[in-house]
Amino acid sequence: MTNQYKIYLDVCCLNRPFDDPTQPRIYLEAQAVITILSQCQSGTWKLINSSALIAESNQTPDLERLENVKKLLSIAKIKVISSPFIENRATQLQKLGFSSYDATHIASAERSQADVFLTTDDRLIKKAKTNSQLINIKINNPVQWLAEVTQAEENNDENSK
Repeated sequence: MTNQYKIYLDVCCLNRPFDDPTQPRIYLEAQAVITILSQCQSGTWKLINSSALIAESNQTPDLERLENVKKLLSIAKIKVISSPFIENRATQLQKLGFSSYDATHIASAERSQADVFLTTDDRLIKKAKTNSQLINIKINNPVQWLAEVTQAEENNDENSK
């Protein structure tokens, strides 16, 4: 793993490792999120935290889950603080139909110059694809993104031999 990715995980991604793993999709997404977080923990990649992530995760009624998510966010090397830029950008994104939280997360990820914004929310990914010309960040599912990154790294290794 050579590239130093800056990664923004939304709250559904951060919660995924604590969801019911008996469903295949949830299990795969949880494994992908754990793999990504371990790359961040080791310093290979950088996790991004934001005021928006803290605000949304603080809405979690399950205190044990909230503590777990906070522990995950504690490995973040980059923190995006709310600003007029982010608020204005979030307003523009809400006009495209993104929810208030999603818009603020996307704006925060753009502001931090993240390489990717990861979410397990299919509607958010679909809306992002529809509006890809107007969004300055790649938005993807963690399983999909990790598969692409791993494949690209393997191809690079093949080419360098």
